Amino acid sequence: MKKGLLFTPSRGLMSGYITPVLTVGLFVFLFGISIFSLIYKSNANTAAMIEKDLHQFVDIFKQIDKDCKILNFDYTLNRINFLNVKSFSGSEVGAINLAFPQHWKGPYVADNPTIQGEEYLIVVTHKGYFVVPGTGVRLPNGKIVGRDVVLNKDADIEAMMKIGGVLNYKGTPLAAKLDVGSTVAERVLREHMITLDEE
Repeated sequence: MKKGLLFTPSRGLMSGYITPVLTVGLFVFLFGISIFSLIYKSNANTAAMIEKDLHQFVDIFKQIDKDCKILNFDYTLNRINFLNVKSFSGSEVGAINLAFPQHWKGPYVADNPTIQGEEYLIVVTHKGYFVVPGTGVRLPNGKIVGRDVVLNKDADIEAMMKIGGVLNYKGTPLAAKLDVGSTVAERVLREHMITLDEE
């Protein structure tokens, strides 16, 4: 009885392994393309979600400012976790101070929008108010808010939003400016009017 040989001199050592090696190589190549495509789509989806939420915030705060006149925000970094409030007492809801709180038309949303489980922030800077994803959020460009994206009163968020900036992904800004709030002159005039009413 003849025993089978692993290879014969005429066929060579690799001839029996070419098909499995090519199959595994093709599988690895296709797997790599799938992972790359998944990451790319995930980043694009994250950018689209952030862009949609930012547009929603801009519209909501514009409406709140029109109805209630936003005076200011309490902190440099203010969590947006109060848009689902129906009613409240006083002139403050969450971190926002209002001149005419009685005109509040909430709730503006059923649930406050979040990204990666983090609430969005309103950042108070020397150049105005900006909505940005919350601290700890990994942006689609790989930057992490609070680590790679430093937010404080001196932050130039408008520059960060431009192409090539840390708050931009392939031409999509990942922050939005809020054109709301009272000027200093309006606040002084309003406070003076309130004082006169009390007398």
